[in-house]
Amino acid sequence: MPQPVAQPLAIIDAVVIGRNEGARLVACLQSLAGQVRRIVYVDSGSTDGSVQAAAAAGAQVVQLDLSRPFTAARARNEGLAVLQGDPPAFVQLLDGDCSMAAGWLAAAVAAFDVHPEAVVVCGRRRERFPEASIYNALADREWNTPVGRARACGGDALMRYEALMAVGGYRDDLIAGEEPELCVRLRQAGGQVWRIDAEMTLHDAAMTRFGQWWRRSVRAGHAFAEGAALHGAAPERHWVAETRRAVLWGVVLPGVAVLGALAHPGMLVLLLAYPAQVVRLARRDGFGRNAWVWAGFTTLAKLAEGRGVMAYWLARWRGRRRGLIEYK
Repeated sequence: MPQPVAQPLAIIDAVVIGRNEGARLVACLQSLAGQVRRIVYVDSGSTDGSVQAAAAAGAQVVQLDLSRPFTAARARNEGLAVLQGDPPAFVQLLDGDCSMAAGWLAAAVAAFDVHPEAVVVCGRRRERFPEASIYNALADREWNTPVGRARACGGDALMRYEALMAVGGYRDDLIAGEEPELCVRLRQAGGQVWRIDAEMTLHDAAMTRFGQWWRRSVRAGHAFAEGAALHGAAPERHWVAETRRAVLWGVVLPGVAVLGALAHPGMLVLLLAYPAQVVRLARRDGFGRNAWVWAGFTTLAKLAEGRGVMAYWLARWRGRRRGLIEYK
């Protein structure tokens, strides 16, 4: 069992979300023990005993109504609602497959003192097992975002509770990209988002198969398209560039090459743009082994992201909403 850690003077509660996280959830709740005033765990239909494990760990458990579609945003909102009767100064949002670093909360609260306009502070999320697969290693690199004032955070972050609730919390109809969308509204309300140089969480992506990585990339494309549809207008231009890149590399270029080849086989030369892009990205990253892996998968991901973008717009044209895109 972890040793109790002294709490920062500010009142901090935690909202944890999960489904069938098993031992990962137990580790998550243990990492919070003694560091926050209370823990609310929101469960999205687990069948592995997660509800019982969370209750045994002392968390207040909320089970989502099965009759409504699950989203991470909806789960977080229901957890946040539980705190309204006795609101904290800060709330730590945490995914159930993550464990929090022992010194994180003290570092984050200190950052709020340094940056009084901050409403969100996040740190370094790391993959627990980056050596387990190429896909885990890619995720670990993805989490390593620049330190300083930022535009968005991920699923793990410490937030000012009052500011979060003042903008209505998360958009619970989003199946992905709900944190950056929330940060858009928080920044528009005058708040700031900061990423500090401190260890925050260990995450277990558990991606060991190509299909998992592909589905996660499709989900990213869907998030880009929906984010751009919501906040793509100037001056925000939220995820407009990412959406355009996904459409260019994942839809337009292969489509023109393949369809053009029906008229003249020479049109397939356009596909040489992909290895050229891999070389360009690898050169930018120093031409090491990891650079080639990152460059190759970054380029390949555009095909999956393009599929996600098109799936979003097709569903919107049909007047439907896409269900969850899960990779594990």
